[in-house]
Amino acid sequence: MQGTTSVGVQMEQDTSHPTNRKVPAKEEGNAVPLCRAKLSPSYINLQASSPPATFLNIQTTKLPSGFQDVHVMIFVGFGFLMAFLQRYGFSSVGFTFFLAAFALQWSTLVQGFLHAFHGGHIHVGVESMINADFCAGAVLISFGAILGKTGPAQLLLMALLEVVLFGVNEFVLLSLLGVRDAGGSMTIHTFGAYFGLVLSRVLYRPRLEKSKHRQGSVYHSDLFAMIGTIFLWIFWPSFNSAPTALGDGQHRTALNTYYSLTASTLSTFALSALVSRDGRLDMVHIQNAALAGGVVVGTSSEMMLTPFGALAAGFLAGTVSTLGYKFFTPILESKFKVQDTCGVHNLHGMPGILGALLGVLVAGLATHEAYGDGLENVFPLIAEGQRSATSQAMHQLFGLFVTLMFASVGGGLGGLLLKLPCLDYPSDSQCYEDQVYWEVPGEHEDTAQEPLRVEEPDTQA
Repeated sequence: MQGTTSVGVQMEQDTSHPTNRKVPAKEEGNAVPLCRAKLSPSYINLQASSPPATFLNIQTTKLPSGFQDVHVMIFVGFGFLMAFLQRYGFSSVGFTFFLAAFALQWSTLVQGFLHAFHGGHIHVGVESMINADFCAGAVLISFGAILGKTGPAQLLLMALLEVVLFGVNEFVLLSLLGVRDAGGSMTIHTFGAYFGLVLSRVLYRPRLEKSKHRQGSVYHSDLFAMIGTIFLWIFWPSFNSAPTALGDGQHRTALNTYYSLTASTLSTFALSALVSRDGRLDMVHIQNAALAGGVVVGTSSEMMLTPFGALAAGFLAGTVSTLGYKFFTPILESKFKVQDTCGVHNLHGMPGILGALLGVLVAGLATHEAYGDGLENVFPLIAEGQRSATSQAMHQLFGLFVTLMFASVGGGLGGLLLKLPCLDYPSDSQCYEDQVYWEVPGEHEDTAQEPLRVEEPDTQA
């Protein structure tokens, strides 16, 4: 319908968000006004405007494309990427849907109190929706580390804790330390990966080999996972550039991510064939390591990385990720007792740390001559003379250590909470099996389901 729509809710635009994550100015003409939510003792109440004169006309326009792209990545990309297990497709996609929907609501409140609480109200809008999607992404990364070994109640408790720690860590880095991390190499990927890995270590199952026959993939499950990979690959430039300011910074972010992804894809294909015994490609490498280029430039993509730097970073990330899947994942389980189902250490953990270190390097090289007037958008403290480039680089490095600390302590605490006996979890012989929590239509009793009828003593999750 053309024209305008009258809405009896107080609306106001909030431009005082302290972080570097801003809705692109190119959407200002089509911006969705921010809703003012008034806190009451027990619930959030939308303040209705009683006098008709205060009603605000809102143009019926669509949401910014950056938000839509990020939203698709969270619900479609992550969901299908984890659908590689042969008998855990319902749970991979379904629990992703469940966790993300919960995380969006909870993170809106947590981040609202930390970032957008003004005049006794939480201000919500497109910006808060994008930030909530970022938080949901970190939760889903952690979910990948414990995929198939936990129940819905445990996952809900994990998300409840992780969203709070994500918000606090993000507030410390972006607001207190002045760290720049638009694409979330630290706040999203590193935090989510190591939170999940420590969680997996605490929940270690020594007799998980009872479900080993279900831990692999089959032809069609790998094909579904590849759909998730393609969605993530296509939309990753939007993911990294969505929170950046309009103009050169946003274009630079998309370009650097674009080139980094292409380089990581090529290095993954080449190395996957080289490390295999017969020169054939491994679909696990292609599904995951090809995406490492988007992770590694998350921090530095809005900076003066240059296309060559983005290509080099992507090539390195694809190489490290592929080698991690081939050689380091088995060591992680046998030596460190970390059962990383999806290999989040290889896709998000190591590339996330590399991305943080790359951000340290590029921030240390920042100059007024290189950035011109755009320095204020990328490094406002340097532009204002409050920091030198070296000082900004040191703050970036310190932000990485803070993130690892929050992730490690939070993952350990979360693991202890998830081991509470009141929480339901699958036994060692029932892991990676949809039938434990889902009605699976048209299934016949076969060898893959026989262990479900056998009662054996199991290790506690």
